[in-house]
Amino acid sequence: MSAERLGRVRDRVRSFPDFPVPGVLFRDISPLLKDPAAFRTLIDLLEDHLRASFPKIDFIAGLDSRGFLIGPSLAQRLGIGFVLIRKKGKLPGPTESVSYALEYGKAELEIQSDAVEPGQKVVIVDDLLATGGTMWAACELMKRLRAEILECLVIIELKLLKGSEKLKSIPFYSLLQYD
Repeated sequence: MSAERLGRVRDRVRSFPDFPVPGVLFRDISPLLKDPAAFRTLIDLLEDHLRASFPKIDFIAGLDSRGFLIGPSLAQRLGIGFVLIRKKGKLPGPTESVSYALEYGKAELEIQSDAVEPGQKVVIVDDLLATGGTMWAACELMKRLRAEILECLVIIELKLLKGSEKLKSIPFYSLLQYD
């Protein structure tokens, strides 16, 4: 991975202090999505990483909602399918669901029960890993479907929040890291 290509992506992430609440520094990927050359570079970097790391991937699974922004493009590049992991109540048909703790309350994620077959190899993608609760819940859903989770993949990792520790033995990769 070249420093120049990584810099092109990093330069398109902007910060907003005190959003959504005081004391939080929000990392915004909107400029990255708006710039077709930078977005192409992002997908190139993620594709290169996955091709070098895994000889066979069956599906990219994207987290609601920003995982939907990068997951389909990445899946298309790899010539594989894309699977939705949604907030509760957004998917038709039989589903599996997992509740997880948020800072103030709880949330639930769902996946369609037939989204993947047992043993299929999946990479779970999202834009950012903070405390790790949402990614942990996505992994739990994949485990219930008996998929093989190859890796959890994000654009941005907020290292100080130690979210990757919540994933325990599941491989994790982040393109950009911030303290």
